[in-house]
This record gives sequence, C-alpha cells and structure tokens, in this order.
Amino acid sequence: MQRLRIFLLFFVACLATAILAQAPAFSPKPDPELKKLARYVGQWSYEGEYKPGPLGPASKATGDATCKMILRRFFLEWRWREQGITGETRGFEILRYDPTNKKYPSSAYADDGSLMVGAYALDGNTSIFSGKLVVGEKQYPFKVTEVFATDLKSFTQKAEISADGNAWTPFFEAHYTKTNATPKK
Repeated sequence: MQRLRIFLLFFVACLATAILAQAPAFSPKPDPELKKLARYVGQWSYEGEYKPGPLGPASKATGDATCKMILRRFFLEWRWREQGITGETRGFEILRYDPTNKKYPSSAYADDGSLMVGAYALDGNTSIFSGKLVVGEKQYPFKVTEVFATDLKSFTQKAEISADGNAWTPFFEAHYTKTNATPKK
C-alpha cells in the first residue's frame, strides 16, 4: 500500500510538471498606442510664464525635464525641475494607456504638495490634457494643449484653469526644446 501511495504521488508530480511545461509563459506586451508617447522621451529645457489668476500673480519660470519609458515600457515617466518666483519646484508625472477610453491617464505630483490628475488625448502633433489641479484643499478644472513641431524637437504648451468650472483663464505658457533625445540614467 505504501508503494502505491509513493507511485501515485510521483505520477501526479510528473503529470503536473508536464502540464506546466506545456503551458505558454504569459508575457504581456505594452499596447502599441504607447509608442505615440515616444515624442516625449529625452531631455528638455523650457522657458515659460505664469499668468495672473486664482493661484497668484504673473511670473516667469525656467526648467528642465527628463522623460523616459519605465516598467517594461508600460508607463511614461516625466520628471521636472523648475525655477520660478517661489524658488525651485520639482515633480513627476506618470502616464499609461487606457485602451477602453483610448486616452492616456496621468497623475502628476509636485514637491509643493500640489497634484494633477486627468488624461491626455493625442491627435497628430497635438496633445490635449483635461483634468483637475489640486492645490491645498482646492480643486480646479485644468486643461493643457501641447503642439509639437513637425521634427518633434520642440513644443509649445498652453495651460488654462477655471476657478468656477465655467470660465477659463490662461494659466501658463511655455516653449520646450529637446536638448538630448536619450534621457540620462
């Protein structure tokens, strides 16, 4: 009886090993739509201007940013450092692709405690973000339009904000220039 149990245990182990060996390994692949985000990959510098509005007076800003695909190319990471009237601000943004809505959901966080959530839609050389900007306890409807040059080595950015959800006012305008197509490690 003992030999029969050992034989059955051995047989079941061999059978399970054979079945598992034949099962294809699951290897997810990034959605092909993520390739459209390649225009952002690299190092960037920018000069911009904040417009007077619900978050403060007009001011100039300069900055640099690094953008790269991360986590087996399923996500895009955008990190920035900006010098402005209040000193230096740093932040990062993560984008992915949502095949159901055919948009690129985004979450961005800054070291001043603000955050921005929403989604991008890409159409040719234009990216349009719609979402909300959260500063302290207040939330503002927020939208950004980015238009790339045909060579994809620069883009203009125009952001708008709404204090009441109805009327929109200019918030920030900037010009970005790619300084290196390959981000630093």
